[in-house]
Amino acid sequence: MSDNALSQAPARAALPAARIGGYSIAELALAVGSFGIGTGEFAIMGLLPQVADSFAVSVPDAGVVISSYAIGVVVGAPLIAVMAARYSRRTVLLALMTLFALGNLASAIAGSFGLLIAARFLAGLPHGAYFGVAALVAAGMAPANQQARAIGRVMMGLTVATLLGTPLAAWFGQALGWRAAFAIVGAISMLTVALVYTHVPKDKANPLATPLKELAALGRIQVWLTLGICAIGCGGMFVVFTYITPALTESAGVPLASVPMMLSVFGAGMILGNIVGSRLADWALMPAIGIALVFNLVAFVLFYFTMSSPWLAVINVLLIGGGFTVVPGIQMRLIKVSGDAQTLAAALSHSAFNIANAIGAWLGGVSIAAGYGWTSTGVVGAIMGVAGIAIFLTSYMLDRAQAKSPA
Repeated sequence: MSDNALSQAPARAALPAARIGGYSIAELALAVGSFGIGTGEFAIMGLLPQVADSFAVSVPDAGVVISSYAIGVVVGAPLIAVMAARYSRRTVLLALMTLFALGNLASAIAGSFGLLIAARFLAGLPHGAYFGVAALVAAGMAPANQQARAIGRVMMGLTVATLLGTPLAAWFGQALGWRAAFAIVGAISMLTVALVYTHVPKDKANPLATPLKELAALGRIQVWLTLGICAIGCGGMFVVFTYITPALTESAGVPLASVPMMLSVFGAGMILGNIVGSRLADWALMPAIGIALVFNLVAFVLFYFTMSSPWLAVINVLLIGGGFTVVPGIQMRLIKVSGDAQTLAAALSHSAFNIANAIGAWLGGVSIAAGYGWTSTGVVGAIMGVAGIAIFLTSYMLDRAQAKSPA
């Protein structure tokens, strides 16, 4: 009964009638939260030199604050999802966004480098669980044939953060000091708390839910295969994006001053990918994931062979950002294959994405250090893409075998 847990989300009859730009008010509230999380996660990358100067450490050492956030995401997603099994999803969302606000406000006032590292870890803890629970709530309020699009509308906040939120927060951070960026994210988080409290319909806690039932998701092979698609197959996007600035300036001849514009193109690609991917997933879930993985593979190969001019670079960066096409399908697939343990499975996808980030950045660095050049990240990404397709095909064949087996 894979849709049982969705029934614990706010009833569809409770969905507010008012809509803004295609969003229900509840979906918009959840999207504001994903916008805040996306802005908070990425804004620090443009402010590392300021952080390093504030605490008299090197820029590479200051990068630990990014790692501590990522570790918080990986640890917090499964831990919080299991602990929150007994509570209503609306209550969990309020608690998660409050914790995220506290982590960012603590980051803004941290008096030492050690305290900043701890605050970033705290801010990372609710990241994955928020996206997982918000996806379940959005899907639960949508008709069955529009659930992926509902998830996509929530995830839109993350993609818009890449396009607008992160550059704006970085700009404020450079103008007013890096602490201002975290303070702004903290304010967005508190706004989300108010919006969720006011506009997300109340739901009832599931009295039958237990931490052990949530952990049952880990016993399902399709959950692990889907997480594998995410951690390996999506790693290529991070291989390329991690080293995109030197690839743009050294290989494509893009002026350094134009790099922020190119990063905005990447964000635009993510937005387009989210829109297309969510519609494809509602059309046919597994084909949608397969199409997205093949699209990514082609984009990585093109990146390697055509990253030779500023105009071709624009196209390549847009296509790499379009790799986000796979995300709504992955999130929906985890919900479908996890039985009654959907909270944990949905949250784990964001742990898997952070693992993809870590693996991709490391493998890209190995290739560059070996002297293969900045565009070699496209080849590494393609190799990871092929591995992701292999995992996808394994999952697909198991589905087919199960469908043909006697009941």
